Amino acid sequence: MVLKDEWFSTMAETEDGQPMFISGRDCLDEFRLSGKLKERVEIYWSYKPAFKNLPTDSEGELMEEATLALRKAVEKDKLAILTGIYTGNGERTLVFYCRKSSVFGERLNEAWKDFPQLPVTIYVENDPEWAEYMEMYEVKPYGE
Repeated sequence: MVLKDEWFSTMAETEDGQPMFISGRDCLDEFRLSGKLKERVEIYWSYKPAFKNLPTDSEGELMEEATLALRKAVEKDKLAILTGIYTGNGERTLVFYCRKSSVFGERLNEAWKDFPQLPVTIYVENDPEWAEYMEMYEVKPYGE
């Protein structure tokens, strides 16, 4: 299985009408159907909203650096795959599907050891059907 770095972007609204920016990873059917990545790990990163409820430039840069470090740590051997990023209303959510959340946690700690303490919380759930991913994928713009 080849992991491609192909993404789509779209906008949605939160329940209270705030803009939500969504980046979804494309071309993951082989991984989704393999049955190997059964656990969903969601990382919630709180931030103080700036323009259009997005993070400030400096916080956005830190988010990008931390996300890239984590992706390198977990995607190198396909322990986990980043499938979606939601940003808006004071929170960025990173959604990963992984083989083993305990190992994911170890890799996360190692990947982020040189960063300042980050304002994140983590949620793990069994999701062998990739229900969250399929729901996100429904908002993919037609033709992309």
